[in-house]
Amino acid sequence: MRMKDKVALVSGAAGGMGAATARLFAREGAKAVVVADLLDKEGEAVVADIKKAGGTATYMHLDVTDEGQWKSVVDKTVSAHGGLNVLVNNAGISGSAEQDLYDTAAWNRLMGINATGVFLGMKYGIAAMKKAGNGGSVINLSSISGIVGQGYIHVGYNASKGAVRLITKAAAAQHGRDRIRVNSVHPGLMPPMRTSGRTADPETRAKTLKGVPMGRAGEVDEVAYAILFLASDESSYVTGAEIVVDGGWTAV
Repeated sequence: MRMKDKVALVSGAAGGMGAATARLFAREGAKAVVVADLLDKEGEAVVADIKKAGGTATYMHLDVTDEGQWKSVVDKTVSAHGGLNVLVNNAGISGSAEQDLYDTAAWNRLMGINATGVFLGMKYGIAAMKKAGNGGSVINLSSISGIVGQGYIHVGYNASKGAVRLITKAAAAQHGRDRIRVNSVHPGLMPPMRTSGRTADPETRAKTLKGVPMGRAGEVDEVAYAILFLASDESSYVTGAEIVVDGGWTAV
């Protein structure tokens, strides 16, 4: 039970990597998992699955760009479950659906959700952890696009994921003495997101796979297990790190 006695909040947990992480946390004995998302019906379904399997979970509506909602969700989590031990900033959108790779509205949308959303999660999540005084673990979902560039993705996606990579390191440096660890996870080619465009195109995916040493796309559970390691006490001396889950893509 790698999550025993831990209360975890996962943003963007109505599907994909977020849902996989929430379910895995519950299976690993989490005291409670808060599933937070904009997609209420889908989020409630994830909670129902967790409860059916014997876990403890609650759903909370969350627009990660709304500071007031972040404060409310964190406050409700602490009130309902007695604290917050693990925060997973997973919510994000793809930059591969934009036709104009320099569209200003897309830049603002990508930065707002992918970068500012993580910043706000850390702002309120870390504050709650500091107040409790028991330490904690923050895991921020970046991407290999936060490490290298691609020619078919809006530049705002790379910028937003690069921002996540570095604000993670800054927060790790600032809160080490608080026993709050902050790390980032960088998935490579995964199953298409709801907001995917060119990365969901079979021809584009086939070309991309040629550059992946393992020769296949990843699975959401493979990312969830990396997140689980960082959330658990097994990673007690790991902070400011970036774990790449990409089948070797960035190694070549």
